[in-house]
Amino acid sequence: MSDTTAFTALNYIGGQWQPALTGKLDASLNPANKGEVVGYLQSSDQADVDLAVQAAKNARIVWRKLAGSARGDFLYKAANIVEQHINEIAETMTREMGKTFAEAKGETARGVAILRYYAGEGMRKVGDVIPSTDSEAMMFTTRVPLGVVAVVTPWNFPVAIPIWKMAPALVYGNTVVLKPASETALTAAKVIQCFHEAGFPSGVVNMVTGKGSIIGPALTEHPEVNGITFTGSNTVGKGIAVGAIARGAKYQLEMGGKNPVIVAADADLDLAVEATISGGLRSTGQKCTATSRVIVQNEIYEPFVTKLLERVKQLQMGDGMSPQTWMGPCASENQYNNVLSYIRQGVEEGAILLYGGGKPKGLDNGYYVEPTIFAQVTSKMTIAQEEIFGPVLALIKVESLEEAIEAANDVEFGLSASIFTQNIGHMLSFISEMDAGLVRINAESAGVELQAPFGGMKQSSSHSREQGQAAIEFYTSIKTVFVKA
Repeated sequence: MSDTTAFTALNYIGGQWQPALTGKLDASLNPANKGEVVGYLQSSDQADVDLAVQAAKNARIVWRKLAGSARGDFLYKAANIVEQHINEIAETMTREMGKTFAEAKGETARGVAILRYYAGEGMRKVGDVIPSTDSEAMMFTTRVPLGVVAVVTPWNFPVAIPIWKMAPALVYGNTVVLKPASETALTAAKVIQCFHEAGFPSGVVNMVTGKGSIIGPALTEHPEVNGITFTGSNTVGKGIAVGAIARGAKYQLEMGGKNPVIVAADADLDLAVEATISGGLRSTGQKCTATSRVIVQNEIYEPFVTKLLERVKQLQMGDGMSPQTWMGPCASENQYNNVLSYIRQGVEEGAILLYGGGKPKGLDNGYYVEPTIFAQVTSKMTIAQEEIFGPVLALIKVESLEEAIEAANDVEFGLSASIFTQNIGHMLSFISEMDAGLVRINAESAGVELQAPFGGMKQSSSHSREQGQAAIEFYTSIKTVFVKA
């Protein structure tokens, strides 16, 4: 394997970059070129986690005593530094997990915006005055930080997700220990370097890398960790919840999605097709809000499918660093094999493979899967029920809007959903009846604005919300104060 441009990312503990106590390293490979080592990350264990948590615990008192505006100033500095390094961070992201450079750069710019947004939160109110029944007393609420927060993040958004968790945690007075996904730990290290350059006090921000099966439990079950914010699979998330409940830690989970788009008979078909492709196939379908099920009314089913196939056939696959590439590879060998297994299962269960389903020609050295479209899918098929996290669209034909909404809700997840229609009544019915935390009208299912609350229903989340001003609800606790002279 070639590693001529590889670099080694260290753990970041107590304001210092240091190797894991194990002395072991893991390699991060480029999914677009399996022979390329992008870099090496620390293969840490419990002892490294203990050091990081202790550093965060030691820093928490000094950090929480700073004014919110002072904490916000550190976030402003970090935002400016991330912005200065936007191309370097984006290139690392593309080489580590495969998304196009344009998408990676856009995600990094979003990280900058999130940091600036939460920097401003340091000047907002943190409580209310409440009338007391005692005329000689004053009663009010304030908010206090949790303490040490474990931040466990996935590989699909290795800049935006860590930042949208760390930024509010920090501005509200917590210290953090980040455990990034191993597939994108080098990208995370680039981001943490920006926090380091911003001059955060030692121990306020920490990062430990390593295998999720080792570092995850070591961190989330640590007795000195007061809160856990997690984005990832349902299986891991539920395990975190059980452990957190057992020891009284606060937890926040954002997990899977099986997101539908409904294309009503009166939809703008060109708009619906473009949004379905963007929502379902951009980032190789590796978004928790990605469109997975396409529920189309019978009257416009055939023309919609025709337009969809025409557009999908035009998509250019390849290395994300190429300006001509629209869709890159799956992020890893494991993800690649997982997507192919779902495609095989779709065929075995009787769905009709209209397009794709295999490896594109000429791209044998990466984990590429063609954009894949299935027809004659029923709600009970595996590809209509389970999260694939790949470039696979399942077409479901329905007769009415009522049937469409029923099919859209017929899964255990409830993260995002969208509808394309010109009918106000249909819009209102969809908004009212759709069991999802994010509903979008005449827009793709993927994506949420940083100032808006984000989270799912049913099995998609712990029913808490991230981003926007809603973030304060998780990262702080309310303290009621009664004062009588």
